[in-house]
Amino acid sequence: MLRGLDIRDMLIIERLELAFQPGLNVLTGETGAGKSILLDALGFVLGWRGRADITRPGAAQGEVTAVFDLPPTHPAREILAEAGLPLDDELILRRTATPEGRKTAYVNDRRTSGEVLRTLSETLVELHGQQDDRGLLNPRGHRDILDAFAETGPLLAETRQRWRALSAARRALEEAEAGLEAARAEEDYLRHSVAELDKLAPEAGEEAELDARRRLMQASARIREDIARAHEALGPQGAEGMVTDASRWLEGASDRAEGRLDAALDALQRLMVELGEAQQGVEDCLEALAFNPSELEVVEERLFAIRALARKHGCLADDLAGLSEALHARLAALDSGSDNLARLTAELRSAEAAHAEACARLTKARSAAATRLDKAMAGELPPLKLERARFATEVAAAEPGPEGADAVAFTVATNPGAPAGPLDRIASGGELSRFLLALKVCLTRGSTPVTMIFDEIDRGVGGATADAVGRRLAALSTEAQVLVVTHSPQVAARAAHHWRVEKRVKAGLTTSQVVPLDAEERVDEIARMLAGDTITEAARAAAQALLAG
Repeated sequence: MLRGLDIRDMLIIERLELAFQPGLNVLTGETGAGKSILLDALGFVLGWRGRADITRPGAAQGEVTAVFDLPPTHPAREILAEAGLPLDDELILRRTATPEGRKTAYVNDRRTSGEVLRTLSETLVELHGQQDDRGLLNPRGHRDILDAFAETGPLLAETRQRWRALSAARRALEEAEAGLEAARAEEDYLRHSVAELDKLAPEAGEEAELDARRRLMQASARIREDIARAHEALGPQGAEGMVTDASRWLEGASDRAEGRLDAALDALQRLMVELGEAQQGVEDCLEALAFNPSELEVVEERLFAIRALARKHGCLADDLAGLSEALHARLAALDSGSDNLARLTAELRSAEAAHAEACARLTKARSAAATRLDKAMAGELPPLKLERARFATEVAAAEPGPEGADAVAFTVATNPGAPAGPLDRIASGGELSRFLLALKVCLTRGSTPVTMIFDEIDRGVGGATADAVGRRLAALSTEAQVLVVTHSPQVAARAAHHWRVEKRVKAGLTTSQVVPLDAEERVDEIARMLAGDTITEAARAAAQALLAG
């Protein structure tokens, strides 16, 4: 509920504070007094797009503040939470504007964007008038309106989930078909490459190992002769024999040397151990260098084959094993592609059937709600002097999507036998206002309370019809807060709270004021609306009769 509206330095309003109440709130006044300015100011703080020159001439800054009460389950709370804005039982919207056109918005004293204001406004306020392109006259919103009336939330959630599953299944099949088509285009290449890699069977690190063996074998022929000569020099005919002889000779003389040869003998013993290790190392090297000349050819052929295959595939030799695995996987996918496509096709058909079933349930719920809405409208139109008119909610087949497979349109026929058509094309201005009011009364029952604003929706009607409009607005105000800008005394008489908008000139400056009216002032205001500038006793009596009725 809109509890308060504070306007400062906007257009011809210098300072204005309004405290709105639950029920039916009516604003009346002479034409040009500034009633539309109030709506401009409210639209400004709600983030609606409007006139640019909204700051009062001479003011440094214009400002509008709107205060709303937020029940615990109000949908605005979700928007505030998603935007990271403070949550409270009171929602304060504030927006400022400079003469240069710079606008700044705040929600609960936290700076935010105009887009957040607009999103919040959709849960807070509904504006209805004869140019109601934001609401009931917009055919693109008729399905959403019917869904709210039908309370199809769970069915919509299921249908959206089924659509997501259907979309995922469709993408999976399309990707598999594209992949299979690409694989088939390179099938010959895949099979040849896999066979070639399988035949060679390269392993990671093999190239380096082969290259080292190749270089060793190439070098062995040049160094083996020197190593063999060194092996002979270390053996029994060389150093080993000479050390052995020296040890034998010294051992024979050591008993007579009185210990002077002990250190030398120990050193020779150690030398024999080191000499043996040297001989073993040389023998191991000779063994490693011993190879069959044909082995070098085999190693070189495999090394060159691995390097050639790596160049062919544009990769490192060590990556050939991984490439082989990848090509095997692509070939396996190709070989199993038909089975995979059959599985994905079956999954797509299943998803389509599930979505179609959800759409059918949604269509059934919408059709039943359309019948209820049409019946409710049939009861609302006669009191508004539209007893010969017919309202119909058309639910037609449409392209399936996340919201189902229905197109919804509100149509009217104003005279028997006349063709039905869209609201804004068939109904005249006065008829349109009454259709919109009747429709809003039907749609509001049991819905989430919002503040509804009707801007001269009673224009073009009078007498008993205007009285019926007033009664419907009063009935509507039992479900939600209603603000009405009106020139109709019959509508004004139904108000629970009445304000008069008036224009004043002071010191050459024109300003607009809004004055709350007490019971006696209401009589005079309604009498003015009936009689004009000269209020007669007859007009007062008529006003009192309206207020009493």
